[in-house]
Formats: sequence, C-alpha cells, structure tokens
Amino acid sequence: MNAQTSVSLLDVSTYLPGEPISADYYAQFADSDELRDNLMFRAPRFRHHVAPDETAIDMVERAAAGLIERHGQDAVAGADVLITHTQMPDMPFYGGGGGMAHRLGMKPNWVIDLHNGGCAAFVLAMKLARNLLATGEGRSAVIAVAQNAAGQIFDQDSVRRKAQAAVPGDGAAVGLLAVSEESPILDVECRTYGEYAGDMTIAVDPPRKWWQAGTGEGYIGFTEAKITKVLARGNRQVPEVSYAVCDRIGMQPKDLDLLVTNQPNRAFLRNWREALELPAEKHTDTFDDCGNLFAAGIPVNLDRAISEGRLKKGDVVMMAAFAHAGDFAGAAAVKWGGRTS
Repeated sequence: MNAQTSVSLLDVSTYLPGEPISADYYAQFADSDELRDNLMFRAPRFRHHVAPDETAIDMVERAAAGLIERHGQDAVAGADVLITHTQMPDMPFYGGGGGMAHRLGMKPNWVIDLHNGGCAAFVLAMKLARNLLATGEGRSAVIAVAQNAAGQIFDQDSVRRKAQAAVPGDGAAVGLLAVSEESPILDVECRTYGEYAGDMTIAVDPPRKWWQAGTGEGYIGFTEAKITKVLARGNRQVPEVSYAVCDRIGMQPKDLDLLVTNQPNRAFLRNWREALELPAEKHTDTFDDCGNLFAAGIPVNLDRAISEGRLKKGDVVMMAAFAHAGDFAGAAAVKWGGRTS
C-alpha cells in the first residue's frame, strides 16, 4: 500500500425493517429445546424482521437513503467500487452486487460480493476497499451489507420453536469510503482460521442437503459441544485482532474512545470489553433493540453511536468481530472525522 495514500470511512447509514418484534413473540412458540437455558441464546427484548417480499437489494437501497441525503446522490452513484455482503442471497447462484449497483444508480469499475466475512464482513470490506483505493483503483467506494436471515430462516414454523430463533434480527447498512484524510482508517487486521470452517452446519430433520426438496426446515446445527468451542474462539479472537491493531497504531486498548463489535449475545459483549479493559459506556451495542445483526451489527451500532453523540470528531473507534464458528475475525481502527450533517 502506498504509505502516502490515506483512505477514510466518511459515513455510514442504516435500515431496520418493520416494527420491533418483542421477546414475547418467541415465548409463545417456545418448545422443549434442550439448549433453551444456554447463555448463547438468551433473547433480546426486541428485534426486527425482513418483510416476506423484501429483498436484500430493497434493504440496501433503504439503508443508503441516509448517505444520499447527507452527501448527495452522486457520492453513491459515482463510487468506483462496490463491495457487498448478504447473509441470505436472494438468488443462491450469485450475490446481490450487480442488482444493488443498478438500484443505487452505480456503474462501478469493481463489484465484489463477499461471503466468508460473515459477522466481520464490514471490516473485511473496509480492508478490501482501502487496498483498492490506495493502489489507484478508484477514488471512492461503497460497502453494503444486509442481514436478512432472521425473518426468513429463524421464523420458519418449526425453527421458531428453537432457542436459537429468538436471538437474530434483520437490518442493513451502507458505508461510504474515499481517498481522503478526513476520517482515516488507521489500520485493519483480518485473520482466517480455516481449520474451523466446517464447524457451522445446517441441520434438517429428516437429514438432507440444504438444496434438496424435503419436509424438514433448515436451522443452525448447534450442540452443547459446538457452542462451547464457539464461545472459546470468539472470546479469544476478537480481543486478539483488536490488540494487533492497537499495537500497530501505538495505542492501548483501554485508551480507545469507542469499541463497536458484532453482538451474538450479552456474554460476548461483556467478555470483549473486559478483555480490552473498557467500561460499558465505551462499548456500544443495540442487542436488546435489534438482537444479533450478524454483519450489520458493526455499522448499525456505529451509526447509532454517531447519531447519539457518543462518537465525536477526533475519537478513535475500534470495530471488531468474529464470524460463523470462528473461521474468520477482523478489526479496524478509524480516527473519526465527524458527520457533516
């Protein structure tokens, strides 16, 4: 990377579909799930669900409205790079990048769909966009992420009876990056743990491949043993990548102005801020309002922190997350330049 080229995260805007759905909604379906009392699945008070006919492209278009309002249509439509991540692609054979570009009025040189980043996809997209822009592949980039599995997978008739169903929520976010020193990305760390890539599985009863016709509805194949491993990996990986970034920017984690992470459950949130020696007021989350937002968690929480005045011009914010069963983790530090309007 050209050391003289600075790339900034200029702004982010978000979208939450529909009215909030309370924990009581899932309580009425609660079945005798043996994992019901596991701390991994302690339900948030509320979450949002994508509408039955709402696509990931619809969600991204609605999330982009804030950016367009503040920066103008040309700032989005004229971006040279579009990087997207969709938890549940509208069409299984390809991602949503092309459709999102068209809906946003874009004709970018680069359209890249990411899938391996999972809950850390926003960080991975920031690193990729930063590298492309810093090496002369464009002047600006748009990152678009959509989490739409809660209302589609976890609200199926048989799946909603499981403890895991009450935790996820849906949402989308769009970020704007540019070659600029206004709100510089200070450093990014991404790590792949390929040895864990097969540990997240789809379970169906009776068993079949996910694409085969059948009567059973698919859900995440959690077991007590798998959950124990995921908790151990997540508790370790998010602090590790955060410390790596802090080391390179010459900053102690306890001196960060704000920590923004993904939000699988309350236990992870508590353990991560304790590992980084940060008080609760320096770690923002929307878990009780939105549940587990997967890849949308970081940008939704970042947007909320900016809107509420918790992130001010000149503050250093650390964004960190791990994905799936621990096969990927990433962290990125930004010196926030402020929101202009």
